[in-house]
Order: sequence, then structure tokens, then C-alpha cells
Amino acid sequence: MPKVVIETYGCTLNQADSRIMGSILKENGYEVEYGRYEGEGDYLIVNTCTVKSPTENKILYRLGKLGKLGKRLIVAGCLATASPEKVMKVAPQASIVSTSNVHKIAEAIKFASDNKQVIINSYKKVDKLAYGIDNNSVIARIPISEGCLSSCTFCETRFARGPLNSFSEEVILKAIENAVAKGAKEVELTSQDTGAYGLDRKTNIAELLNKIVYIEGEFRIRVGMLNPEHLHRYFDDLIEAYKSEKVYKFFHLPVQSGSNKVLREMQRRYTVEEFLNYANEIRKRLSASIATDIIVGYPTESVEDFDKTIELVKELKPEVVNVSKFGARPHAPASRLPQLPENVIKERSVILSRIVRELEFSEREKHIGEVRKVLITEKNERSFAGRDEFYNEIAVFGDGLDIGKFVNAKISANSFACFIGNIIS
Repeated sequence: MPKVVIETYGCTLNQADSRIMGSILKENGYEVEYGRYEGEGDYLIVNTCTVKSPTENKILYRLGKLGKLGKRLIVAGCLATASPEKVMKVAPQASIVSTSNVHKIAEAIKFASDNKQVIINSYKKVDKLAYGIDNNSVIARIPISEGCLSSCTFCETRFARGPLNSFSEEVILKAIENAVAKGAKEVELTSQDTGAYGLDRKTNIAELLNKIVYIEGEFRIRVGMLNPEHLHRYFDDLIEAYKSEKVYKFFHLPVQSGSNKVLREMQRRYTVEEFLNYANEIRKRLSASIATDIIVGYPTESVEDFDKTIELVKELKPEVVNVSKFGARPHAPASRLPQLPENVIKERSVILSRIVRELEFSEREKHIGEVRKVLITEKNERSFAGRDEFYNEIAVFGDGLDIGKFVNAKISANSFACFIGNIIS
């Protein structure tokens, strides 16, 4: 049986695409292995990411090395879709499969087996989840859509993923049912923007959630990133859907900046005040954790704008803040603006990251001694790790632990990375 190795970079949506390709290839008689290529395999698939320059450079270096091995190489994902010329420069013999064509991966492999190069990059809306997804672990990553309705000036991914393409509720529910039947205990709903889900099908993420929670089985649902610009369409219904014990009380709402001026220039369609109102309402009506994303060093960000971002973080005190340094991406409009000096961007990143770490640690200290129901999802040499109902990571110590098991743990300590807990009866 010919063996295919799928090496994946980037977000959970990319990881889900790899699992769709894996399912298709298994159906066509191939052995599939996920992970870094280590020397064994007849075909290599590299599923790429283009969100940040350092990641892109790392992938291009990797493709250059793999291209010299003489193996049959297929490059998929966002980098291959947005900038195929970069791929061809470092791996001129590689075939390319764009993000909207992962369902044609068996066709690309067939060309490769005949030592032919193929580029499959035409765009057509396809419900690719209908082709199956190879989920066989405690965590199932289920794509619900790709593409988006936004036009953020810093983003390269929208050029790779295209316009919003929501998958049908029927295939999503079937994929989740199959994953749970195979032992999945955590279902991650992933897309470029889960907040936009269904707006091209006259439905929304709240309506989808209300159907998922009725699937039989003990499992938890993690909703992926929700762009605040869409919340007004279904906010009350979403809050009600989140009340199910099957839904992690976790909202990933990327604010990107604490300055309304910068948000306008980023073409983010909400204000700081609207974002804060949603976050405060969530905390008022639910006991929930909030994660957010912030970009520092956007080309038009002044010292005053940066100070407003710091003020926002200190006021809201999100449980998680992902800080990213602005990096110009070739297809994004912000790349054509005069850029801030690299040392300024780096300094702001250091300042904000320090503030964030201290706030996160301080907020977690308040929960020492609490008991949480934890789903165990990982194991390392010293302990197990899992997620509580608020999607906080907890390193767990005690007897009788196993991946996929729900346990009660008492939070005994805190660290800059996660909670530490001990099993209780």
C-alpha cells in the first residue's frame, strides 16, 4: 500500500483540511501518516500557512529541502494558494492544490504517480466536509466554513481562502456524530471566522450550536474565533446556546487594537466601545472566559493609539491575550503603507506582552482552591493536561488519569502557562 505523509502548518482549519485529505486518500487505498516527514513515504503533502512572514519563510525553507529529496511532492494550503510562485521558486517540481480543491487530492496524487506535475487552483464553492474527515482522536477539529466576509487591511489569508463558504448543517452534524462515535470528547468548530458562519445560507453559528448540543454523547464544544462585527446579528441567541453544559464557556473575540482610529484604518467594522459592551454582557449573563488578539505596530499606530490598547487590556482583563507584531503581507493593503521601524514594533510587543502575562497570572491567582471538571486531552512525561469548562488549561496530577476522561480537579497552584490541579474524588 503506497504511503502518503501529510505535514501540516498553521491553524486548526488547516489541520482539518489535512484530515479531509487524509480521509479521501484512505478511501482511495493509501496509507496516511500525519506529522513531519522523517524519511519514509512515497508521497509528501505539505499543507502550508501564510498568515505571518516568519512562518512563511520557515515553510519555504522546508519545501526547498523536501524538493531536493526526489520524492513526489504536493503543496497545499494558504501559501500555495496565495503565492504559488514562491512555492515554485523553491520547489519547481512540486504540484499545487489550492485550499478550495483539497477534495481533489487523490487526483493530484495520481498525476504525481505518473511523474506529472499538476496545478489545481480553480475556485468553486464546495462543501468539502462532505468528502469525510479522518478524526480518530479525543479532539475532533470540524471545519464549518472557509473564507470570510471581512476586508481587513492586514490579512493575507482572505486571498487564500476566498469569500465565505459555509458548509451545510447536515454534513457538519454528521461529521460530529461520527467523531463522537469514534471517541472524540472535544469538538473544535473551526473556520476562518466562525462568527460569519451561515450568513451565506440564511442561518448562523447560534442556530448551528443549538443543533449540535442535541447530539448524543458526553463531549464538549469549543467555538473558534468570532469576529465581533457579526455578533449583533445573533448575540442573544448565542448566549442562550452557550448555556448548554456541552459548550465551553469560552469566547475568542479578536479586538486587534484599543484605538478606534486604528480599527477604522484596519477596516474592522466595530468600535472599542461595541467590543467592550459584548465582553461585559458575556460576563454579566454567563460565567465565561474571554480570549482576544491584538496586533501591535500597525503602520498608522501612534504612541497614543498604543496607550489606548494598553488601557483596554487593563480594563477588560481578558483571560487570554494573543499579542502579534504587525508584519506586512504582500497582498494586504497595509503592506503598501509607510511601515513603523522594527525596533518600535518590537518594543511595543515586549511592553504589551509583559503587561498581559502579569494580568493573566494575577487573574488566575483568584481561582486557587476552586474545583473544576476537567477533560483530559494530553499526556506528557510528568503529568496529564486538560481543559476545564472555561477552556482554561490545567496540568493535572493524581491517580486514575487517562486521555478522554472527565475528572474533578482542585486548582492548587498557578503558573505563567496554566493552572495546576490535583484529582479529587
